[in-house]
Amino acid sequence: MEQQKPHIDKLYFKAFRAIDDPESCMKFIEGHRHVLEIFGITQISSAKVDWMHNPNVHVILVTIEENGKAMAGSRIHQADGVTPLPIEDAVGFMDTRIHDMVNDRMAAGTGEMCGVWNSWEIAGLGIGSYFLSQVGLAVSSAIGLTTLFGLTAPATYRNAVRGGFRVITEIGINGRFYYPKEDLTATAVLTDELETLPTAVEEVRNHVHSFRKNPRQSFQIPNKTNDGFIDIFIDITLE
Repeated sequence: MEQQKPHIDKLYFKAFRAIDDPESCMKFIEGHRHVLEIFGITQISSAKVDWMHNPNVHVILVTIEENGKAMAGSRIHQADGVTPLPIEDAVGFMDTRIHDMVNDRMAAGTGEMCGVWNSWEIAGLGIGSYFLSQVGLAVSSAIGLTTLFGLTAPATYRNAVRGGFRVITEIGINGRFYYPKEDLTATAVLTDELETLPTAVEEVRNHVHSFRKNPRQSFQIPNKTNDGFIDIFIDITLE
């Protein structure tokens, strides 16, 4: 019997440093792992759990009630010259140039948006990676990054481009890799202009600017599954 989706009229987006909230990190890990298992993916660099102990990792968790079950999430890893970014672990053995690209940007502050996922409960709401990426861009600026990498699945590629990322055609097969399995592809992306996001669509750029200016706010969006609205609560104060 098909499981009924819960009625959702509120979504909470909370950002925090991984080492400050182990309990929420475990919620993220459990939710992410479940989604990957549905698609038969078990070997993926961003699904490792050692990031929980890395002080240069920030997490964005989405719940339908405050401090509730994780419904979606993403992470921002800041490059520190010690722990490779997940994209380096994922494709570095296929193309070592990714390491040079990260190293060249490290002094000015670079990192990666990774581990982007959403559960079946909120699929179809028009939120997924769209709002997650916008919040992630704002968090990246807040922690001092000026450039940001990503490794996108086909389902998240479009939102990455809308969010101001470009395909890194200099590596892989015009930026694409057979990853995490031989029958799947991933596209390496990068924004070198995180502050201004000149190639992002206007709506995304406006949202990111708003989240940077007011890291704690709320607003409504239409619920794409019915005629109602969803209250969105943003808290990326990193306190």
